[in-house]
Amino acid sequence: MKTKFFFIALFSLSLLTTSCSNDDDSNNSNPTPTPNIVELAQATPDLSSLVAALTRADGDLVTVLSGNGPYTVLAPTNAAFTAFLSANGFASLEDVPTDVLSQVLLNHVIMADVSSSDLVTMGSGYTSGSASGPDGLNISIYFDASGSVMFNNVATVTTADADASNGTVHIIDAVLGLPSVVDHAVANPAFSNLVAALGAADGDLVNVLSGTGPFTVLAPDDAAFSTFLNGTPLGNVDTAVLSQILLNHVIIGSTVTSTTLVDAGAGYENTGASGPGGNALSLYYNTSNGVIFNGISTVTQADVVGTNGIIHAVDTVIDIPTVVTFAVADPNFSTLVTALTTLTPATDFAGILSRTATGNADTLDPDFTVFAPTNDAFTALAAIPAEGPLTQILLHHVIKEANITSSMLNNPGDTTAATLEGDNITITLPGSGSNIADITDGSGATDIGIVAVDVQAGNGVIHVINKVMINN
Repeated sequence: MKTKFFFIALFSLSLLTTSCSNDDDSNNSNPTPTPNIVELAQATPDLSSLVAALTRADGDLVTVLSGNGPYTVLAPTNAAFTAFLSANGFASLEDVPTDVLSQVLLNHVIMADVSSSDLVTMGSGYTSGSASGPDGLNISIYFDASGSVMFNNVATVTTADADASNGTVHIIDAVLGLPSVVDHAVANPAFSNLVAALGAADGDLVNVLSGTGPFTVLAPDDAAFSTFLNGTPLGNVDTAVLSQILLNHVIIGSTVTSTTLVDAGAGYENTGASGPGGNALSLYYNTSNGVIFNGISTVTQADVVGTNGIIHAVDTVIDIPTVVTFAVADPNFSTLVTALTTLTPATDFAGILSRTATGNADTLDPDFTVFAPTNDAFTALAAIPAEGPLTQILLHHVIKEANITSSMLNNPGDTTAATLEGDNITITLPGSGSNIADITDGSGATDIGIVAVDVQAGNGVIHVINKVMINN
């Protein structure tokens, strides 16, 4: 706050007479200083419970909120505290553990001076409170100013913009509990279809995602679900299938921030969905042009933090991937994709390797184990062969009716398997040098290395190799 202090001295040239009027005396008095946030609350009878809570909680919050700031405090009324205590089984404020009370109160403090007009201008979105979530991340607060200004869809501003010397107070009619990732989804109307799907799917996913976690949830918005359903009522979707699709949007056991993803650049994570053999499905991310998952789903709102994890809103539902999904999504396989499509038009490799059903007339049934050469592996060839030989080479990289993960290989030792082309390949563990494993191909070459393993799709698994295998 800005205060101007005026000192007026009137000097007589003769130094013989000096007169001061009563008006001059009033100009010399100091104006009343603007109270800080704590003093403002102490002077407001309907915030006495808040003052008592600040005094009792861990963290010396009275001193903190008397500091320089700036702060924005969402101040629950006495009635709001009474309702909060009753809803959570506390007879009085003294029954609330002081560490919990501190976190609840900090969830009402924004480390910036935010006016109601700022919120109205933004419309809706997220800001960070001061409560601590997983990995020390600040828990997010959702606001919606499309009508009355609301926070987390539970608390409405009843008195806005109470001005303090170190920030602003907005009085609200409910205490903001500490939100889980599910609470955040429920609070934001843009996730109403996601919330409905979580409730309808097998596996009691609402309770699962309300658990300890931590979880990283890729949350499709309502538009994404509408596109995915394409007119099919949610109630007509098989609930077991729906559960796996939803779990394919959940990374269990870690809080993966957008910063973590950007720093990594690209790579794979495992989701909560299950593929062949009960193996966790893989999820590919790439941050070269925004944060994109499996090559189709872009993050539109990052880093919404709850007590048990983090949400990234995405614009597309991420369906169960096939081995083709990963080949197309990962730019390291762009030459392989060209070989499977443009360079071999007589064989529908993309269609074959996208299959999820067995009993095909050509007997080329999933699950598939694919040994995927990188772009550099193709570059190392003297030339890419013509369509006929190339087709046989590509078939030499696929094993049908088997989801052979790295844990299934003889270690130490050799594992031999027949490819779609007909020749065997032999995998030797451990590998030489930096290779995870070595491969002997149909031609007898032994200098082929597996450099990454177990990219798990819904219809098979991919292992990455550093040279193209040649059949006999």
